[in-house]
Amino acid sequence: MADLNRVTELYQAFPSKFRSIVLSTASSDGIPQASYAPFLIDPDKSIYIYISGLSAHTDNLKQTGRASVLMLEDEAATKEIFARRRLTYECTAEALPRETAQWHGLIQRFEQQFGPVIGMMKELSDFQLFCLKPQTGQFVLGFGAAYRVNKEDLNQLEGRRQN
Repeated sequence: MADLNRVTELYQAFPSKFRSIVLSTASSDGIPQASYAPFLIDPDKSIYIYISGLSAHTDNLKQTGRASVLMLEDEAATKEIFARRRLTYECTAEALPRETAQWHGLIQRFEQQFGPVIGMMKELSDFQLFCLKPQTGQFVLGFGAAYRVNKEDLNQLEGRRQN
């Protein structure tokens, strides 16, 4: 079980290596859309993105309330391209209303993390804040090392995924 404890430590630290996520959405007609977004993450694994309402992925999030999120090890740091470290979450998505205490608190965090560009973006009324709540997930370290995220406690892993 010490192996699972070590893998869990790697899993818990993995999101801190990234400033953006790969975002996968689909329209209500099932048309897929791949994109990316800078993000913030809370200790409970809630993921926040601040995105333009003019983009297809924003419409998709509003229509379906679902997204898949991917954090993927840089190719330059990968020893084996077929076995890149990665974390995937399947999420529900909810738009957060503007000008609430929660919105202001999150925008302040975005400004601290990403700098003055957020000050300009928050004045653009089309930009919207979304909360992505993971429902399931998988953390892959390499060949034969895929671990399920515990649905009851998203900070823990359940063990290796069996095919």
